[in-house]
Amino acid sequence: MDAIVLVGSSDTPLREVVTEVPKPMAPVGDVPFLDILLERLLRHSVVERVVLAVGYEHEVVQAYFGDLAYNRKIVYAIAKKSLGTGGSILNALAHTRSPEVLVVNGDTLFEVDIAAMVESHRRRQADLTLALKPMQNFSRYGTVRQQGARIVGFEKKQYQAEGLINGGIYLLNQTLFDGIQKFLPPQFSFENDFIAVYLQQLQVYGFVSTGSFLDVGVPEDYQRAQKEITKSSVYAKSSVYSVSV
Repeated sequence: MDAIVLVGSSDTPLREVVTEVPKPMAPVGDVPFLDILLERLLRHSVVERVVLAVGYEHEVVQAYFGDLAYNRKIVYAIAKKSLGTGGSILNALAHTRSPEVLVVNGDTLFEVDIAAMVESHRRRQADLTLALKPMQNFSRYGTVRQQGARIVGFEKKQYQAEGLINGGIYLLNQTLFDGIQKFLPPQFSFENDFIAVYLQQLQVYGFVSTGSFLDVGVPEDYQRAQKEITKSSVYAKSSVYSVSV
């Protein structure tokens, strides 16, 4: 199965901390966060090939990874202008070949059993499956409403004692946008302009995982990452990676 990793965004609170590179390339220890993400992602044997959806300063990403990481082929879907998450996925889908495609946010590390997620997606004959993370006492994220496992709505960001959030990992059918693409602008949000709008027309399900979750686009989680994931990770590159922070 092919996996798309969304790498291109530069508009983030982390820009106050990391000034020179796309946020997925922010250093954690002495390597980019994206290196750690790919190592974790490619532990899953179901992922055979990776498409990096890049835009902002894509040369930094290409210079670091080249065309191979952890013995898997790396392909680049380069956006010459901002496309949003939805436009970036559409652009990257043209470079994929598998009937189902995994999509991962490049600034989020969420431990999910991908093989079990694929099995759930197929068993439910879903068009789209979202990995959901249970959270407690939070206000940073919106929440997901379900009936059974089917997703039926989304709530805006507000304080919640507990709830499920979108963990930024999606499993979608290659045909997801068929019949809809012509109605979509070149730049759009996958979450707000596609999923929320077409939710009732699609079979959209949640897959709940209690695995660890880090969003390095947020300065607090970026600092957590420095302490929590550097020692346990195996890196693709032996050279020290350095940028100004």
